[in-house]
Amino acid sequence: MDKNSLEKLLADMSIEEKIEQLIQLNGDFYGGADMLTGPAAEFKLSENQQYRIGSVLSEHGAEHLHKLQDKIMEHQPHHIPALFMCDVIHGYKTAFPVPIAQGSSFDPSLTEKLSSAAAKEASAAGIHITFSPMSDLANDSRWGRCMESTGEDPWLNARFAESAVKGFQGNNIKDKGKIGSCFKHFAAYGAVNAGRDYNFTEICERTLTDDHMPAYEAAVKAGACMAMTAFNTINRVPCTTNKKLMKDILRKQLGFDGVLITDYNAIAEAINHGACEDKRDAAKKAINAGCDIDMMSDCYLKHLKKLVNDGEVSEKLIDKAVMRVLDLKNQLGLFENQYKDGSVEAEKAVVLCAEHKALARKISEECMVLLKNNGILPLDEHSEIAVIGSLADSREITGSWAIFADRNDTVTMKQALSELYPNANITFVDSDNAEEAAAAAKNKKAVILALGESEWSTGESKSISDIRLSAEHRELFDAVYNVNPNIVTVLFGGRPLAIPEIAERSAAVLEAWLPGTFGTYALADILFGKVNPSGRLSMSFPYSTGQLPFSYRAYNSGRPKPPAEGFVPFTSNYMDVPNEPLYPFGYGLSYTIFEYSKPALDSCTLSSGGKIIASVTVKNTGKMAGLEPVQLYIRDDKASVVRPVRELKGIQKVYLEPNEEKNVQFEINEDMLKFYDIDMNYTAEKGSFTVWIGGTSLTDNKAEFKLI
Repeated sequence: MDKNSLEKLLADMSIEEKIEQLIQLNGDFYGGADMLTGPAAEFKLSENQQYRIGSVLSEHGAEHLHKLQDKIMEHQPHHIPALFMCDVIHGYKTAFPVPIAQGSSFDPSLTEKLSSAAAKEASAAGIHITFSPMSDLANDSRWGRCMESTGEDPWLNARFAESAVKGFQGNNIKDKGKIGSCFKHFAAYGAVNAGRDYNFTEICERTLTDDHMPAYEAAVKAGACMAMTAFNTINRVPCTTNKKLMKDILRKQLGFDGVLITDYNAIAEAINHGACEDKRDAAKKAINAGCDIDMMSDCYLKHLKKLVNDGEVSEKLIDKAVMRVLDLKNQLGLFENQYKDGSVEAEKAVVLCAEHKALARKISEECMVLLKNNGILPLDEHSEIAVIGSLADSREITGSWAIFADRNDTVTMKQALSELYPNANITFVDSDNAEEAAAAAKNKKAVILALGESEWSTGESKSISDIRLSAEHRELFDAVYNVNPNIVTVLFGGRPLAIPEIAERSAAVLEAWLPGTFGTYALADILFGKVNPSGRLSMSFPYSTGQLPFSYRAYNSGRPKPPAEGFVPFTSNYMDVPNEPLYPFGYGLSYTIFEYSKPALDSCTLSSGGKIIASVTVKNTGKMAGLEPVQLYIRDDKASVVRPVRELKGIQKVYLEPNEEKNVQFEINEDMLKFYDIDMNYTAEKGSFTVWIGGTSLTDNKAEFKLI
């Protein structure tokens, strides 16, 4: 449909029809629940009304959505198809590793591949839009939704955000196997106070701009067709009713011209914040702030028409919102084919297909992070091994936002080990009983201890105040350690945990995250050395909860602690733990050894519009081939405002055979050095810079240059 046809359609719609296009209901209204509860109970819709709305949340399956779409178009006066939107966060039926694990791959191209695979499955199931990527920066592991973020670094998050959008949408969302991408949550949802979900946010303009905006901006530039508001406040105004945030920053500054949808019931919840008098007031402020679609509140449905009639809201404003919705439907090709790619036959062909299973396994190999190894790994198949812990045989390791994945398809660690290494001498104890564990661990060459969190312990509304392992798991570890210190601790979960005692006493520690449907195959292969681990932490592991929020991109104090061990009075440090994390951003071990030459710069000066080539030689001096994520960090040594001690600016992953070496080059240009100066101008200031190239954010392998 061309633009003139869309405008003619809009002109012919009644005000009621227009408002209905701005309403999203969930499946509870269409047979998903016997009795409506929560926000849904407040709608009190007739059957005719509920089948006239513009979009539906969380319904899936080609056959079901064909019937639902037919009924909607039957009731809709102008036969406008509905948009079907779902949370396809890290897979549809084939669940890939959770986003925090994807971040630890240090390879955004993998996220593009898995997002493309997820889009193929979801589109075949009749889904048009996914609420992904979650582009929120996370540096506080108390927050349950860390598992949906790709970590604490703005540059890295931006790369993953744009890759996810490209994977879901491709070159054209109308293309077969593609779905629209809705980035979220705008803005700074990851900065909720005290790591408590849905809490208020207190951040300054610079923190918002420097830390949180890059990933959202990257999603916009990648062409994301939708954005979602956040539950939190910015400048003490709820994001959903925040006109400055949505119109001045999202629309004007970032240039977003797509559809803006609220999060679940967020307009009504502005009342709870104390920012709106009632639902009428909330509806007025949300539409004036630029929110197009009201997800699961009745604010727009019950109040927009009267607000227009009373002259408090312009119908032209309603028209703009409706046109954006109609245009999105048109971009998806729904006016020509209301089902898009939804097909029972296509579902059968693509869902959980062999290609996606293999991809899930491959990606998982690069997401897991080896945190410690005293030489016990890789394991010997012929040695007596005990595998202990309920998580070793749990299917609840897929990830809480893999809402459509069947847990019966999830391969447990026990299953993967048994299938891939049937001749291994392994004893399994699938419980967290300390006595049983100790008995099984005695006299074993190695003990694999599965600890951490299940998928239901992390995710939305799963914030915690203590990021240590549970008391039960600490007791389990102690019981095993007392009879056998040869422990390989395998950590499951969706957030960094504080494990200093576990790390000190374990022979090896491997972070497996929540690996998805088939990720345990990768885990098994890493444990036995068929795969060399290459993951690097995209979120630091602190010593204790008290260090949170934490970021390797810290800012120097006027009283920095000198490089000495222990507590130093009258400097910025703790009395009980180091300033540094237990395991920093960018950290991860390998079964081989990579040695770096000192960085070489082809020039020690950088002119405006010019470039410097920084290079290192990386050599595999070990006995096993492996992948090494080579990391580039830069610091502005002196600026008009305090700058981070270092910032990630580039990654190159190199594969090296034993004794092989490669020269790795990074281009440094003026744009990479830009920031918001003391007057909030986005610029690069002349002066000295330090550049580091190495295998972790704490590398000392550095060189210097000047911007002139």
